[in-house]
Amino acid sequence: MTDRETKTTQLQVGLDGLLERLATMEHERWSHWQRYLHEKAERQPDGSLLLPAELVARWEAQMNTPYAALSEKMKESDRDQVRRYLPLIVDTFRQQD
Repeated sequence: MTDRETKTTQLQVGLDGLLERLATMEHERWSHWQRYLHEKAERQPDGSLLLPAELVARWEAQMNTPYAALSEKMKESDRDQVRRYLPLIVDTFRQQD
C-alpha cells in the first residue's frame, strides 16, 4: 500500500468515527429539543401534545427565515450549536496528521 493509500484509508477510518460521534451529538441535541418542546406543550387526554399558538408562530417564522436574514441573536444561537461539534472535527483531523 502506498503512503497516499495509507493516508486515504486512515482518513476514511477517522471520518467514519467522526460520523458516529457527530450522530451521537446530533441525537443528544434532538433529544434536548424534544424535551424542551414537550415541556412547552400541553398533553391532551389522547396523549397528543398541544403547542401554544405563539410558540408555533415564532418557530414557523424562524424555520421560514433564511440564515442570512436571521437576527444576530438567532444566528449566535445557531453558532452555539455548531460550536459543540467543532472539537470533534478538530480532534479527528489532528489525529490524521
